[in-house]
Amino acid sequence: MAWVWRFEKADGSVAVTDSDPGDFGTQGDAESWIGEIWKDLLDEGVDQVTLLEDGSKVYGPMSLHDS
Repeated sequence: MAWVWRFEKADGSVAVTDSDPGDFGTQGDAESWIGEIWKDLLDEGVDQVTLLEDGSKVYGPMSLHDS
């Protein structure tokens, strides 16, 4: 299984970033990574993220903005 974050702008369009880690082996690894890097992604123009497992949406979009 491959777990991947899709980076998005507020309107749902894809946000391009230099912080793309590729895929993760577990959901926990993916969630740990996003917990460490979310502020950097926000600074790079990412407004929200969606977690995908083998191309299927697990959850999201999840806002990176406070509140």
